[in-house]
Amino acid sequence: MRAVVLASGGLDSTLLARLASEEGYDVFPLFVDYGQLAADTELSHCKEAMGNNEIRSPVVADLKGFGELIPSGLTNADLHIVDQAFTPGRNSLFLLSAASYAVTIGAKTIMIGLLDEKYHLFSDQTKAYLENAESFLSLAVGQAISIKAPLMAFSKQEVIAMSEAKDIGQTYSCHVGSAVPCGVCIACKEFDIEGE
Repeated sequence: MRAVVLASGGLDSTLLARLASEEGYDVFPLFVDYGQLAADTELSHCKEAMGNNEIRSPVVADLKGFGELIPSGLTNADLHIVDQAFTPGRNSLFLLSAASYAVTIGAKTIMIGLLDEKYHLFSDQTKAYLENAESFLSLAVGQAISIKAPLMAFSKQEVIAMSEAKDIGQTYSCHVGSAVPCGVCIACKEFDIEGE
């Protein structure tokens, strides 16, 4: 039973890949380079994180042009990393890439590391979005595709605790891409949220 897991080298996607593997899925990690500032740092950590969890190395979707076409604080250093973080269509790009890749390897399941939607900031991080995306993607790729987001049952603090319990190893969650996480971007700030 194969599954394409969207992997960024961050805490959420690394835990997701580990959980999928433990559930018996043959995990095919997919790293999407959409032109994000942190792409090189994320990919390096993604390869290391997958290896540390005995999961195959990620396949890379080189879609850098997306970030040039759709500039945001995540893809353009001249834009504000927080105030202009929303990148329209980003999660749709991820899911379409994963679904299309799934067809080529005979998988019917794709997974994304979204958390409990009460913490979501953007419209493409909700259960309703995923339900609609599942219908669209199944039509787009010509076969039934199941989108799983098991971490939507948890807060960031719960994900951190689960990751520590499973000892998933070093991950990287910062949109800037610097060697030391910036502490300012949305990904960094998630680690400061306490049971909201």
